[in-house]
Amino acid sequence: MTPPTAPRPPAPVLLGDAEVRARLTPATATAAVRHALLEHQAGRLAAPPRMHAGLGGGELVFTVGALADEGAQEVAGVHGFRAYGTADRAGEQLVAVWDSASGRLTAVVHGQELGPRRTGAIGAVAVEALARTGGPAGCRLGLIGTGPQGWAQLWALSASASHRPAEVAVFGRRRERAERFAARVREELGLAARAVDSARAAVQGREVVIVATNSPTPVLEADWVAPGTHLSTLGPKTTTHYEIPPELAERASVIATDSPAQAGSYGTDHLLGPTPLTALGAVLAGTAPGRGGRDDITLFSSVGLAGTEVAVAAALTRA
Repeated sequence: MTPPTAPRPPAPVLLGDAEVRARLTPATATAAVRHALLEHQAGRLAAPPRMHAGLGGGELVFTVGALADEGAQEVAGVHGFRAYGTADRAGEQLVAVWDSASGRLTAVVHGQELGPRRTGAIGAVAVEALARTGGPAGCRLGLIGTGPQGWAQLWALSASASHRPAEVAVFGRRRERAERFAARVREELGLAARAVDSARAAVQGREVVIVATNSPTPVLEADWVAPGTHLSTLGPKTTTHYEIPPELAERASVIATDSPAQAGSYGTDHLLGPTPLTALGAVLAGTAPGRGGRDDITLFSSVGLAGTEVAVAAALTRA
């Protein structure tokens, strides 16, 4: 008799932007990111700084991550990478996930949606860890920037039990775009959003401020930020291009980042390089202090911990 043929392993799941928009929830993304940050702090997430391969007119950038197999976590026991090109203005990325035990490629996610939503989830975890609560009604949030990254920050926070925004003030360089952005936030996220006439109006009197721009010069002034504010910065933060003023770092009681190693890889060119940076994972684990008092100013420098995109992709495909 002919021996039975061994069953073929299932093909990897292939997902594009439409599937990510339909299937990835803020709760899934933030849970995956929070787990990855804690695992990194515990030494169970391998997350080296990003790697660059020159291509003449640009670079192909890789971030790699491996999560140890620790129990029943949906994102445990996986490894993979993210790849994107710096010359690709479309911003498309590819994330591949392997099951570490079997070595089987389980998922490939491509497109423009997963990256910003992963970054949004990191931002939401940072806000929950560092911002003061806005009371039963939620927090008052100011957003400078009307691009995909700003949208993803609000998307992730819209499901937060402790810091869902009660109101959102949006400022962008073009008023009409800010109006459209705010309307989309109201319609799709159910948040009370409105466009404002100035960056100052978006910043003053807010418990949370998110700055998500490509501006090479500061888009706000340090003295606009009131005591007790939490500010997250996502855009340029080098000594020659920076979206927030350096004086803001001097006022902050805590400056946290998702990856001190990644921030350190900038060397002296990083705007916050000389400043001691606290690992967000350490704040979550309780091994480093976060907000010390109600009037503290806290600052989160988002750089993108390697492996978090693999964790989110794994959670998405395993859910």
